[in-house]
Amino acid sequence: MTTATKPRQPILKTSLPGPKTKVIMERDAQHLSTSYVRPYPFVPDHGEGVWLSDPDGNTMLDFFAGIAVSTTGHAHPHVVGAVQEQITKFTHVCLSDYPQEITTSLAERLVKHVERPLADGTDEKWRVFFGNSGAEAVEAAVKLARNHTGRSHIISTMGSFHGRTYGAITLTGSKTKYKRGFGPLLPAVSHVPYPNPFRPPLGSTPEACGQAVLNHIRELFVGVIPSDEVAAIIVEPMQGEGGYIVPPADFLPGLRALCDEHGIMLIYDEVQAGMGRTGKMFSYQQFEQYGEVQPDIITVAKGIASGMPISALLAKESVMTWPVGSHGSTYGGNPVAAAAAHATLDLIEGVVKHPGCGESLMQNAADVGAHLLTELKKMQAEFPFLGDVRGQGLFIGLEFVKPDGSPDGALRDRASTAIFERGLLNLDCGEAVIRVSPPLILTREDAETGLEIIREALRELS
Repeated sequence: MTTATKPRQPILKTSLPGPKTKVIMERDAQHLSTSYVRPYPFVPDHGEGVWLSDPDGNTMLDFFAGIAVSTTGHAHPHVVGAVQEQITKFTHVCLSDYPQEITTSLAERLVKHVERPLADGTDEKWRVFFGNSGAEAVEAAVKLARNHTGRSHIISTMGSFHGRTYGAITLTGSKTKYKRGFGPLLPAVSHVPYPNPFRPPLGSTPEACGQAVLNHIRELFVGVIPSDEVAAIIVEPMQGEGGYIVPPADFLPGLRALCDEHGIMLIYDEVQAGMGRTGKMFSYQQFEQYGEVQPDIITVAKGIASGMPISALLAKESVMTWPVGSHGSTYGGNPVAAAAAHATLDLIEGVVKHPGCGESLMQNAADVGAHLLTELKKMQAEFPFLGDVRGQGLFIGLEFVKPDGSPDGALRDRASTAIFERGLLNLDCGEAVIRVSPPLILTREDAETGLEIIREALRELS
């Protein structure tokens, strides 16, 4: 006979922030950039799995994973071991100048998730450029698309987030504060609505909003932007910072067809939703059942290496035609970060199993995410101010609304604080959304703990 163990709970030894945390926060306020956001009085000191502790001994359940970065949780022994092993060999030899086995094999692993047989019987080939951050991958994608096509214009979407560097922030369409005071930005960039079924743009309906956006782009090609001057359309297959939005099923197939019609590169920004988070390696693969959705270029970062800084630009071999020396990076593809990426992929793919997470973290994300989504939708029925609960895998958004259905950012902020004060780390996005993006090692038991905390906080607001 076995005895059931009680699920682990947050430990709050002091009021937040505790005395040691206060001291660090005061020093932080004196010496670090004024641009940093500090939404909650929490200073991480050490972590284990999905749990993160501060210097005062307060232990929180992590439901945001450093903005979808800590794929394998905190201090995963397999990732730690890989980093320790590599760091005893060498920590840096510039990949732009010298090939390295660890990055070559990493590229081989990544492209296996996108390469496929073609109609003529040959295999589609992809190549990889390694950088350090999502913004770098996006900058590289824009350069590559312009270089390959000989065109200049880039089309992005409202609500998008692509990074903080000049090109990436020009493409971003989520918050004006990211751009205010930094102009002039990158020229030849336009934005179109993102097809949000909960808030359909262009006077459309939830079912028709994808086609409405595609028709809007076609209208721009008639009177505003010459289609033969458009190098690329960049889109998040599932939008992150804009509110964790899943587009209608026909949008990506329609966008692929539109790009093919006009010779435009299709770029998918998979920085936040990729690397197994939705239950597939890349979020666009959730739409393959609805038609042809394969992009020309993919940007990857965040969850690729469990917190170590590395990003990847994946592109079809037929597209990666920029000449030798035209693009590079001193630190991009750092071998220590690459070792962490290999270890992370081991767990995502199921080469190495994580206890209690089934065959792979990718499958665990699908299974535990489906349970979370089901239970959160039950809360939606209980709490009318939860206007929408949406997502795929461990990529879930909770949108708070006023009685008239408009976004209620103030209530979202109150809910987020109430959730935090009960020991659950969380983060907002969009106008009035709390994102649920925990490490992919989240078990059903820890998910239940998080659900109960959310439920208690929402009851307080009722």
